Amino acid sequence: MSEEVSKRAEEEADTPDLEGQSDDSSDEGDASGDTEMDFLRSLFSRTLGLSPGEKVLDELTLDGVARYILSGKCKNIICMVGAGISTSAGIPDFRSPGTGLYANLQKYNLPYPEAIFQIDYFKKHPEPFFALARELYPGQFKPTVCHYFMRMLKDKGLLTRCYSQNIDTLERVAGLEGEDLIEAHGTFHTSHCVSFLCRKEYSMDWMKNQIFSEDIPKCDSCGSLVKPDIVFFGENLPARFFTTMKMDFPRCDLLIIMGTSLQVQPFASLVNRVSNSCPRLLINMEKTGQSEFGMGLFGFGGGMDFDSDKAYRDVAYLSTCDDGCMALAELLGWKAELEEMVKREYALIDSKDAKTKDKEANQSSRSTGAEAGKSDKTE
Repeated sequence: MSEEVSKRAEEEADTPDLEGQSDDSSDEGDASGDTEMDFLRSLFSRTLGLSPGEKVLDELTLDGVARYILSGKCKNIICMVGAGISTSAGIPDFRSPGTGLYANLQKYNLPYPEAIFQIDYFKKHPEPFFALARELYPGQFKPTVCHYFMRMLKDKGLLTRCYSQNIDTLERVAGLEGEDLIEAHGTFHTSHCVSFLCRKEYSMDWMKNQIFSEDIPKCDSCGSLVKPDIVFFGENLPARFFTTMKMDFPRCDLLIIMGTSLQVQPFASLVNRVSNSCPRLLINMEKTGQSEFGMGLFGFGGGMDFDSDKAYRDVAYLSTCDDGCMALAELLGWKAELEEMVKREYALIDSKDAKTKDKEANQSSRSTGAEAGKSDKTE
């Protein structure tokens, strides 16, 4: 027993007196902790290739982004866009509570909202999708300020490409061409027979006629369903999405993300494919795409970082996409030019629509007259 008491006394003598430590000792402990955290950051960075890059923006604000664009150092802008850029055109987004598309599909009696875009459900029950397509079909809406801002980036030689989740084709209407676009979730621009043995292609006009005649589009070669080339849940993204992103994102020097929740993969992961020095601007109603906790804890990777003390390249401008683009255009000295472009393009669309309506009215009138003539002869 005496040996145990003696041993315990020696251990207690060797134990630091925590309550009696000086402030200097406490500071040394904090410094040691910081050093260990820095070591872990460095270890993970080297292992995973996630080292923070050079700070390019002089300020993490929209003004800082504008100054960077005007500096001449920014020449390869990529835009990543989602449904939020088209809501001001009258097209609902998917996930907004109360107003989003998924919140207003009760009339289609779906087992769950996303079923309307499930390929297996579509093949068995195509009616809900084509009924919805009549409501949202491209050609009934005008591009937004945001769409024309991207067109302006193209005209100024700054747009490398627009990666879009949207299927409304408004990027094309605004003046972006096939080479300017990656329609990650497909498009109504073309359609194909769903049969793997057939795969006959159909035009946008053909599909439009089928949809608005309220017929379920069927292949005239094999009788199978014909589906617009939009990507349903359960289908692969277009091959061009994967090949082009490998070329585009490493050389991107400004990534602008607009109107997307960044919840759908693999599209959402594109934000991490730019270099570690590439600034990223989010224009959205709320912040999204932020770092996962584990990655954010170590101050790198894993998504967007707007608010931590390690933030060095990500900027969030919380507003509608149109307001955000107009604010950026103003800072760039492009506001009047953008407003004039929107006004001019809307006038062209209205003029084209008026001519189309006149043509349809004339055709209808001739058809009615021909039918009347046949009736007179039979009498």
